Amino acid sequence: MAGAAKAGENDKFVRTRDGVILYPDARTSGGVQAVRLQVIRGNIIRVTASPEKTFPDPKSLMITFQPQTVKWTLEEKGGSLVLKAPGITANILKQTGAVSFTDPSGKPLIAERSWNGRAVAPVVFEGQPSWSIRQTFESGPDDGFFGLGQHQESIYNYKGQQVFLWQNNTEVAVPFLLGARNYGVLWDNYSYTLAGDARELMPLSRLRLFDKNGKEGWLTASYSNDRKQPENAAFTKAESLIDYAWLDDTKKLIPEGFPLQDGAITWEGNIVSGFSGDHLFRVVYGGYVKIWLDGKLLADNWRQAWNPASVSLQLPLEKDRKHHLKIQWTPDGTASYLTVKWLPPAPAADRDAFTFASQAGRQLDYYCIAGKNADEVIAGYRTLTGKAPLMPRWAMGFWQSRERYKTQEEVLQTAAEFRRRGIPLDNIVQDWSYWKEDDWGSQDFDPARFPDADAMIRDLHGKYNTRVMISVWPKVYEGIDVYRQFDRKGWLYARNIADRQRDWIGQGYVSTFYDAFNADARRGFWDLLHTKLYKRGIDAWWMDASEPDILSNVSPEKRLAQMTPLSAGIAAEYLNAYPLENARGIYEGQRAVDSMKRVFLLTRSGFAGSQRYAAAIWSGDIGSRWEDMKAQIMAGVNFSLSGLPYWTMDIGGFAVERRYELGLPSDTAEWRELQARWFQFGTFVPLFRAHGQFPFREVFNIAPEGSPAYETMLYYNKLRYRLMPYIYSLAGMTYHRDYTMMRGLVMDFPNDKLSREIGDQYMFGPSLLISPVYAFGAREKELYLPAGQGWYDLYAGKYEEGGKRIRVDAPYERMPVYVKEGAILPAGPALQYTAEKPADTITLFVYTGKDAAFDIYEDEDTTYGYEKGRFSNIPLRYNESKGELTIGARSGRFPGMREHRIFRVIWVGKNRAHGFDPAAVADVETHYNGQEIRVKRYHQPK
Repeated sequence: MAGAAKAGENDKFVRTRDGVILYPDARTSGGVQAVRLQVIRGNIIRVTASPEKTFPDPKSLMITFQPQTVKWTLEEKGGSLVLKAPGITANILKQTGAVSFTDPSGKPLIAERSWNGRAVAPVVFEGQPSWSIRQTFESGPDDGFFGLGQHQESIYNYKGQQVFLWQNNTEVAVPFLLGARNYGVLWDNYSYTLAGDARELMPLSRLRLFDKNGKEGWLTASYSNDRKQPENAAFTKAESLIDYAWLDDTKKLIPEGFPLQDGAITWEGNIVSGFSGDHLFRVVYGGYVKIWLDGKLLADNWRQAWNPASVSLQLPLEKDRKHHLKIQWTPDGTASYLTVKWLPPAPAADRDAFTFASQAGRQLDYYCIAGKNADEVIAGYRTLTGKAPLMPRWAMGFWQSRERYKTQEEVLQTAAEFRRRGIPLDNIVQDWSYWKEDDWGSQDFDPARFPDADAMIRDLHGKYNTRVMISVWPKVYEGIDVYRQFDRKGWLYARNIADRQRDWIGQGYVSTFYDAFNADARRGFWDLLHTKLYKRGIDAWWMDASEPDILSNVSPEKRLAQMTPLSAGIAAEYLNAYPLENARGIYEGQRAVDSMKRVFLLTRSGFAGSQRYAAAIWSGDIGSRWEDMKAQIMAGVNFSLSGLPYWTMDIGGFAVERRYELGLPSDTAEWRELQARWFQFGTFVPLFRAHGQFPFREVFNIAPEGSPAYETMLYYNKLRYRLMPYIYSLAGMTYHRDYTMMRGLVMDFPNDKLSREIGDQYMFGPSLLISPVYAFGAREKELYLPAGQGWYDLYAGKYEEGGKRIRVDAPYERMPVYVKEGAILPAGPALQYTAEKPADTITLFVYTGKDAAFDIYEDEDTTYGYEKGRFSNIPLRYNESKGELTIGARSGRFPGMREHRIFRVIWVGKNRAHGFDPAAVADVETHYNGQEIRVKRYHQPK
């Protein structure tokens, strides 16, 4: 048990107050001289490994937990030490310091590789010493790897995959791994990190290459001057590399005089590998790219030139066999990107392994969390990094945005049109460039386009009953008053100014970002927002470019140069934490001046711990393509599995192909269907918002009233508001129980093997199985119903057994949604905005066949009273054997609480199909005053 430090055998280890320090042989421990284990909670153990005999223990930015006394034991067993806490056990090899973890029953969780699994090596940045850090873990074939933030490659289970952890537009680095065996690893490091299969990607030239004529050594590169006819080559070249990775690479590598913005390049020939199996090909692209292997089209993607995307392909190659490869690239502008790199199949010993390889740090530092289920593991993550405050209730409603409302009149006209048409709306968003063109960073409205911003905000609040969110960047133009003030105090990064780097606005302006790691700079930035915007009545903050995207599409090395010198220390050691500190400044600033109004931040990037600063993250400037919609499903699921609960996306995608802007009839039909399908999906994510470039994204600008697209978007918008008692209760659970709203199947069905494989469907809360449709023209969908219970179709109430794949109808107007057998789904009144009226009448849909439970959570909606205990719960329990629903006695109180309400009950059963229609005649209607009521199935209440 815990006690004073005590020397062990031959001074090889020392017992400490909260664990043990082991001194392994540095020659067999990857350069580590001391390994420390600390019991943090009953189910959490921290592991640190130092290249010295002592531990530097830098202050963590992500960790906030308060130490607690935990009972634990330490025992020597041969060549090992066994550290036991109530919920987790660690076994440490004395020679190497390698650590393995089991649950209390002895079931393996995850283990450091016992030999050569760790490496800590000296590196130098900014002339200062640091350490590169690498740790390989091993698991088993029954495990799966999830979380790690938000990534856009349509990957759900990261076993055998490679993940780059660095902040970039559409990519969010969260170094938290959730294992299917119910454990988590929180890697406490902020540097550029390669995770998963950490082998270095290789260029195409590492394969045997043959050109179109069979000549060995290269591929045939055909350059066409006409993007519409890429097969008509102006000239050909022998090429063995495709590597236009970063800004300006094309200028260096494309033949001089080739019209990149008008042309196309095709690489063709045969490739040969010395290995059999799935080869990982990672393609980063801007513009259009098509890839064929042996005549089969594997990718047909597009992304706007200024924000490249990536796709990972598993190519099944046979050893020493020629495979025909064709890659066709149509750039989209003069600054386009295309990189093709690959890896051979992983060695057998590495197929169940996972590696964190970080560029810089003071010590190896991670936390292993065990739990009985994934929710307990994520609760452990939030124990370490902070609880997620409750978002205001209005944030659960619909938000309308576009890139961008250019005038005050446009904003007000949009709000008025929503209200005139009866389309529910809670929040309208003012995107960037509301300032004068040359005044970025001032936070001042341009009076020519926004002549009375105060009146606009008053009208949005009072006349249209909407909240107002506004875009704020960490960016400042050189020479404006704010720049001079911040520069004088040393709060700005200087390199972009020294480089005279101009942005894309007008003539181009030189700019930089403020240093969010500087506490004074954070306070100064908040003071600016407070004075210029918050005092006007702004409700929420849209924190764009928070990676920090000082200059888009630069390499990690360039980003480091832009952030040097950094107030926190060596930039390489803090690279990924900028969005965390940026959010911190606004959260702490607003709470300091307005202690009761809930802070709400929407930020384009986040990090481990961002949730404690009321930060929701959106998926950045994604493309408006079907493949991008599909990618959002797994991006949102894995982001949620990373412990940060509030995620959203630009419904419909942000960046738009030129063909949709032109509005030709055939393209308009596809555009409307894409928007409708994406809107259906967007209804069932934590935050519900539409945004994007032209064409405008308001429902009435996408399609005319009465059209299938318009009517389905209106239906799902209204459905979201009907489900508000369910959705806001999920938000309450997220704070009070560390719940996760958007749930990968592995969370709720851990014993179903397919739950580790199927990532294009998910649970929204405990009851709803969501299966988005992401193919143009699809009118049916194959989906999987997890085993262990039956399922009810939401719209018709038809019952299906679980544990099987089914093909279901998916008409234009509806997306497949199923309700779990043994669910209680509460529905409230029809609303135009969340605060329009209280849920004085709630309809309970009870899906029979199994016991069911749900708690209706309520509080003051927009204040922090819930932190002081001002909230209530109404427990709902259904007992299948008794055929009885109990509406339990209400617990808790808050000012303005609804004392009395009506509950309507609709029974849904295997032989009693009933679609989800809150306006339908109820089986039972009963008045509730806070005391327990029991309702027999198909009978009146007692």
